[in-house]
Amino acid sequence: MIPRYARPEMTAIWSPETKFRIWFEIEAHACDAMAELGVIPKENAEAVWKAKDVEFDVARIDEIEAVTKHDVIAFLTHLGEIIGQDEARFVHQGMTSSDVLDTTFNVQLTRAADILIADMEALLAALKARAMEHKMTVRIGRSHGIHAEPVTMGLTFARFYAEMDRNLQRLRTARNEIATGAISGAVGTFANIDPRVEEHVCEKLGLAPEPISTQVIPRDRHAAFFAALGVVASSIENIATEIRHMQRTEVLEAEEFFSKGQKGSSAMPHKRNPVLTENLTGLARLVRSAVVPALENVALWHERDISHSSVERGIGPDATIHLDFALARLTGVIEKLVVYPDNMIANMNKFRGLVHSQRVLLALTQKGVSREDSYKFVQRNAMKVWEEGKDFMEELKADPEVRAALSEAEIEEKFDLAYHTKHVDTIFARVFGAS
Repeated sequence: MIPRYARPEMTAIWSPETKFRIWFEIEAHACDAMAELGVIPKENAEAVWKAKDVEFDVARIDEIEAVTKHDVIAFLTHLGEIIGQDEARFVHQGMTSSDVLDTTFNVQLTRAADILIADMEALLAALKARAMEHKMTVRIGRSHGIHAEPVTMGLTFARFYAEMDRNLQRLRTARNEIATGAISGAVGTFANIDPRVEEHVCEKLGLAPEPISTQVIPRDRHAAFFAALGVVASSIENIATEIRHMQRTEVLEAEEFFSKGQKGSSAMPHKRNPVLTENLTGLARLVRSAVVPALENVALWHERDISHSSVERGIGPDATIHLDFALARLTGVIEKLVVYPDNMIANMNKFRGLVHSQRVLLALTQKGVSREDSYKFVQRNAMKVWEEGKDFMEELKADPEVRAALSEAEIEEKFDLAYHTKHVDTIFARVFGAS
């Protein structure tokens, strides 16, 4: 993660200060629960909360860790310095480091998911607004990059909305799956700590107790979480790629907003490049790069090893911070996207009616011509448009075998654009609801 692609709210989740604050809350809540159960003196539990408003000294913790070579012990030592060593003697009673580390990681991922969900809701609002705006703005649909049949720009936005709406559900599912905590002690048997302590801590942190942990929370949960982020990233790239293609000079059906004073190239003053969507394509690759390591973290030795730890220290902040930035950037791109309806019509008409070939093909079969012959009649006239620049409708009218089945009026009717938009309302109702 670098500051260039980071936003403050998400970055704050992964700061050392936030991490140590969560560590403290876990330890303090655990002491409360143990005091309630009569395991430790109540006054010792209350003493821990003296550090409630203290700013933990990150440099001091790092200094202690340089000696202890153990981050949790370094923190506990620093906590003892703050509240007093005697008062701190029951802190971490019956717990193991993973109880703190794993529960904290899941708190951070849950908070990150909340931000990503809000990001997604903002993106959906932008996509819906543009879909409604361009509901009937006709443009050519393309397959293999080649003109196919007419669609509308509204349908393009609507399909991106539907895809991102599915991703919103994936994020919500991922959040729910990752929102567990474990305070179960070494190897997860609760031998030295009561399960009710775990229940209390999890309730205070907004988590559910992990049904069964070893020394760690099972990593299939984390694999599913990062896989969901990877899918969202791929959908971002899907939208970005479409916009990049639309902005190509030869197409120019839409382009990123180009602000006053913006420069497109250090060498060529005329350039207006799709830099934001190209950036989104790159960010998507970074987010997806977290998926395979998260999957590989699932298989750990026996009740635990720490092969997952170094991976998660990297992918946790990087994937969530990059995805947060990407979703916000994409929302801005969609909101400000400049759309050129006239260019859409001009592009569609570039090959003089070819996009209506299927309607002519079907009309011929309806008139009793075999599908094989119908295809041959239509294709030979279509090739004249490709190769000689002819007008498709005029060539069809001049073809005696076509005219034997279809009148001039029937041929002309097959070039009506409204035919292709007659079910747009139905599709929109499926995507956005009947209203």
